[in-house]
Amino acid sequence: MNTTGGFTALVLAGDRTAADPVAAATGAPCKALSPVAGRPVIFRVLDALEASGMIAQSVICGPHPAAVSTSRELSDRIESGRITWIDYLESPAVSAEYCLARRDDANPVLLTTADHALLTPAIVREFLEGSVAAGADATLGLVEHASVAAAFPGTRRTVTRLRDGHFCGCNLYALLNPRGRGVVSFWKKGEQSRKKPWKLIAQLLGPAAVISYLAGRLTLEAALAAISKRTGIRIRPVLLSQPRACIDVDTAQDLRFVESILKEVQQPPGEVLT
Repeated sequence: MNTTGGFTALVLAGDRTAADPVAAATGAPCKALSPVAGRPVIFRVLDALEASGMIAQSVICGPHPAAVSTSRELSDRIESGRITWIDYLESPAVSAEYCLARRDDANPVLLTTADHALLTPAIVREFLEGSVAAGADATLGLVEHASVAAAFPGTRRTVTRLRDGHFCGCNLYALLNPRGRGVVSFWKKGEQSRKKPWKLIAQLLGPAAVISYLAGRLTLEAALAAISKRTGIRIRPVLLSQPRACIDVDTAQDLRFVESILKEVQQPPGEVLT
């Protein structure tokens, strides 16, 4: 596999609800175009992907056409072919499945979200290089919660507490071959429970797994092995070194928090945070 510039990036950029709290807080037409430290968040993501040197092409799923038309920069990028736009459907998983079905290229896919405001080229490279090295069909990015708590005391993140570690998801997924793309169909079954790990495990893996989880016996290796067994898709984790990789912008509080981090490091869009 070509690991330099060989990935298609699929960026989910639609709003989950008609009244997104971040868009409401900023007065933007949608969350993806909400300014974060003066720069619409979707451009922070797209610029980081482009600067990583790992992305051959970028596809955005959403925002809806009315929102796109309010941004000259986004419209220009679409019209020039710099990015490809596909309309957003009723949920992230449904949208991702639809977008993947429309792609006829064989590139491996990086799936992420437009609210990943602290994404950097270094995080993209670390995740994709780790994904290629994993020898899997699909991977997911994780950060150990202890490193998040140490870097950002008091911040609240969704944590999956397993016997071999406590982990935060990063909204980074690599679908490394056609078989790996099938994990999106499996994801649809549990996307409404993404903020409740025990419920997500119950829906995806069944009652025995959730009992094991609640008893503190379930490991990351066992959980992913169970998913692989059910789907026939080899799934591996990629543990990332940057705690900020797990921070997205879901609420007005998240927005203030992310802006405080960006102000502290004075990071221009697309540059590497150290």
